[in-house]
Amino acid sequence: MVVAGRRAGRCLVSCFRRSFGLLRPACNIWRRVAGVSKMQTFLRGRRVGFWLSEKKMKKLNFLAFADMCRRRGIELVQLDLGRPLEDQGPLDAIIHKLTDLMLESGHNQGLQRVQDYIDAHPETIVLDPLPAIRTLLDRSRSYQLVHHIEQHMKDERICSPPFMLLEEPCGPHTLEQINTHGLTFPFICKTRVAHGTNSHEMAIIFSAEGLSAVRPPCVCQSFINHNAVLHKVFVIGDTHTVVQRPSLKNFPSGPTEREAIFFNSHNVSKPESSSDLTSRENVEGVSEPPSEDVIGALCRALRELLGVSLFGIDVIINNQTGQHAIIDINAFPGYEGVPEFFSELLNHITSVLQAPPPKAPPPSPPETIAPPTSSLATIAPPPSPPPTVARANQQEEVEPVKRLGCSPALSPSFQHTHTHTHSHTHSHTHTHTHTPTIPPNFQQHCVASIATKASSQ
Repeated sequence: MVVAGRRAGRCLVSCFRRSFGLLRPACNIWRRVAGVSKMQTFLRGRRVGFWLSEKKMKKLNFLAFADMCRRRGIELVQLDLGRPLEDQGPLDAIIHKLTDLMLESGHNQGLQRVQDYIDAHPETIVLDPLPAIRTLLDRSRSYQLVHHIEQHMKDERICSPPFMLLEEPCGPHTLEQINTHGLTFPFICKTRVAHGTNSHEMAIIFSAEGLSAVRPPCVCQSFINHNAVLHKVFVIGDTHTVVQRPSLKNFPSGPTEREAIFFNSHNVSKPESSSDLTSRENVEGVSEPPSEDVIGALCRALRELLGVSLFGIDVIINNQTGQHAIIDINAFPGYEGVPEFFSELLNHITSVLQAPPPKAPPPSPPETIAPPTSSLATIAPPPSPPPTVARANQQEEVEPVKRLGCSPALSPSFQHTHTHTHSHTHSHTHTHTHTPTIPPNFQQHCVASIATKASSQ
């Protein structure tokens, strides 16, 4: 009986061990499944509202993005601006491109509903803040911002082309004002509003005789020869993608007898664009891709100064000096040529939803901050000493040409350091590498000087 009892005990132990052996893998599997489930649904219950035009939604195929968000536990809600957003909340974040509504004349009820919700729920993350978008919609103000960045960074690889805001037809003093602002022939005339079909309609003016073709209000910007290559930088949070596109060919410096050339920048810079305007027959000087350090620093500076994270910048390389010049900034661009746009956008949304709320920024001086407005039509232009032209910057009146211009030449050591070339035309990188931090007081100064205030997130 004792032997039988021992045998029975060993059988029970053996059965228990076999049973536990079968159960243990199941437990491990459960843990792994639970771990995966946790990784995929850690944002369960988060709701992100979005508003894009029908054209933008179709172009981006944004409904497919909703499926990606759903798999990560994020509910993407298409907002109906015809009714209060309170009825469609709660919203942890809002993604939008409200530029069309922001440019409408008069009071827009839909835009006001968005603003009302943001005011009532300051904890809601807005991609991107409306005051910052208003700044980017105004080329004059965005060029001022670029100038401030150049002045702060003091990097000889960066230059901001001279520009001025022309609000009235050209008159006897226009040429003098052009010279005062450091502009040289040829220069490009662009609409002040940086959005919509008309914003792509531009003109190249080659001499004083061509000033009669200028149609104010517009922003005049010195043309820089760049060997017909444009580098479009698409920014999503702390990542960016650089896509090479065709651009305007080189033109002789200084006044020439050419008549003004009118063109559509969107057509010129299409990937398949090929015309006399984009000819590369007269390529000369520096022909190299942009520096990753410079692009990263510029992206980071714009993010910190305005609080934006979905934008694009157009960069050209001066073929005489190798300097990088930002010639335009766009809010929520088309991201054509960005292969992983949805994945990067989802990663960015996830990161901002997980991030702890930042400390409130120091208050800006009330006397220098204009209250948010709903349309560029109601934004007062920067102060202007002459009646017909607004100066690019009212501070630092000494040496205006040097202050606004691009350096005529770089030191030999700089040219030697940055003569490497790459064969590829597409690149992707994180912007936190080798990028200087913008001091808070500088950020406050720049935002105040362009009469806008980026709402905190």
